[in-house]
Amino acid sequence: MMWRVLGAALLLAIVAGAWGWWHLRHWTPERAIYPLQGVEIGAVDGDVSWPALKAIGADFAYIDASASAFARDPGFVRNFEAAKAAGMQVGALHRYDPCQPAGTQAANFVTTVPRDARLLPPAVELDMLADACPVKVSEARVESELMTFLNQVETHTGKPVILKVTPAFQSRYSIAHKLDRNLWLVQDRLEPGYAGRPWTMWTANHALANEVAQGGLRWVVVLP
Repeated sequence: MMWRVLGAALLLAIVAGAWGWWHLRHWTPERAIYPLQGVEIGAVDGDVSWPALKAIGADFAYIDASASAFARDPGFVRNFEAAKAAGMQVGALHRYDPCQPAGTQAANFVTTVPRDARLLPPAVELDMLADACPVKVSEARVESELMTFLNQVETHTGKPVILKVTPAFQSRYSIAHKLDRNLWLVQDRLEPGYAGRPWTMWTANHALANEVAQGGLRWVVVLP
């Protein structure tokens, strides 16, 4: 009898776990609470059906454009043009590298992303830590170089940058308290509070399962 009870409990746990995993993979925030929702898309997502993406409720798209000093997302031009053709609002994102000079990274971004007043504000992902740099970079240097980068990108685009700050970067540098820019935070399912001040954008599900793209979509909402 005891083995039957244990077996039933184990089966129930497996079913509950499977349902929880499925629900998380398919979950998006309620549209009534967050009317404006969209995605972040890059070459890692493979081929994307942009009309279908718009049909499932993506109002905008941030396209991965550049990273560090020289890397560029190989899918940027294709995704950028396809998103615009689908009638979506479009923005570009750069992955910042504290190990590389700010001016070189800014040059990488501005030569990749066209100057267009119709684009959404540029986004900068802050995730990489300077602790891994081959040459020591102080916290003060990280902050000063980042400001140089932001100034050059904002001069090019004519709009303030949105800082996509991960929990690890915020924990290490408390950058949300030092730079007066709108925040884009990242945390599955639960509204993020790790920045210590209000956010503007939120990656609510980093692996949304669907048939629109090959991989899990990074689903983003905007604070009303």
